Amino acid sequence: MPYPQIVLNKGKEKSLERRHPWIFSGAIRLTPDGLTEGDVVEIVDASGKYLATGHYQVGSITVRVCSFEQQELDRAFWKGKLERAISMRRAIGLLGSDHTNMLRLVHGEGDGFPGLIIDWYAGVAVVQCHSVGFFHIRGLIAELLQEIFGKELIAVYDKSAHTIPFKAPVEPADGFLFGEMAEIEGKEYGNRFLVNVEQGQKTGFFLDQRENRRLLGEYARGKRILNTFSYSGGFSVYGLNQGADIVHSVDSSQHAVDLANANAALSSAPDRHEGITADVFKFLIDVDDQYDLIVLDPPAFAKHQKVLTQALRGYRTINHKAIQRIKPGGILFTFSCSQVVSVQDFRKTVFSAAAMAGRNVRIMHQLHQPPDHPVSIYHPEGEYLKGLVLWVE
Repeated sequence: MPYPQIVLNKGKEKSLERRHPWIFSGAIRLTPDGLTEGDVVEIVDASGKYLATGHYQVGSITVRVCSFEQQELDRAFWKGKLERAISMRRAIGLLGSDHTNMLRLVHGEGDGFPGLIIDWYAGVAVVQCHSVGFFHIRGLIAELLQEIFGKELIAVYDKSAHTIPFKAPVEPADGFLFGEMAEIEGKEYGNRFLVNVEQGQKTGFFLDQRENRRLLGEYARGKRILNTFSYSGGFSVYGLNQGADIVHSVDSSQHAVDLANANAALSSAPDRHEGITADVFKFLIDVDDQYDLIVLDPPAFAKHQKVLTQALRGYRTINHKAIQRIKPGGILFTFSCSQVVSVQDFRKTVFSAAAMAGRNVRIMHQLHQPPDHPVSIYHPEGEYLKGLVLWVE
């Protein structure tokens, strides 16, 4: 302290006064010379009044706010933030649970860490930095996790190589910051999964669908289930363990299908599972009405606003095909994890798909991300996962 100060244009302080954690380049009047990406900066209004402190970065989002109080972002500051995030997970019964040992410890803006994700897999913490500011202090984050968890913590793995901005002035390489661990066997509500934090997508598993997988289990008994974009078979395992007659896991990646097969082998009914390597769009064209429960959980079709129209077209196409093909009285779990696709956009797109299919469709559930992926009330953009459970006559 004091940190370099970025000055906003007159009138551009309103979003910060409402505690929104992003400052866009168009709001800035003056940036001091000599700043490098990842530096800690203060934000002041046109009159010089302090507003916030955060990490500077190059791009349309120029500052990600870490504090709305004028203070040093030192070891004690970050430890306090981590302890508050972790205490929330303990309070809601996830951390320390007998039936679940995989969860999100830190969820970016939702926990006041804009640009940082930390996931927990049976004692292994996986760190993903989405900003250079957090990449610079990833070693400190690992040390603080050791202090907080003690012997509960087996290892800390840095998996930031593919999440740091493309043109950032750093060369990240994935690797262990503390300890070491090979493949992990994790649990969700007693369902067993193999997780490889080094080779798996995201941090190793898609933790944000935990509660929605649990809901699917409630409908699974006696059903023939098609799980598309299945990755490692999360929905498939819940279906098998809850009495599905048959589960087919379809993904275009042979590696993903192999993972789904391996996880199905840990279930109570591995003989009722089949992994299929195929393009989901083509598979849905050819499939008949043999399935009475279908899961559509595609990757993000739109990561940027400029491809939103194309993404909505993709969501409409796959939902149209699924609604066409599902058995009468079938149940469709359909999702979008694209942040730029709003709840309203997604619902209108599924409505359009249902109308094109010409079938009577009712909404049974409206789904979202679980409580360990919290949304700051000041940052509605954090509500990225949305889903519907539909009854198709």
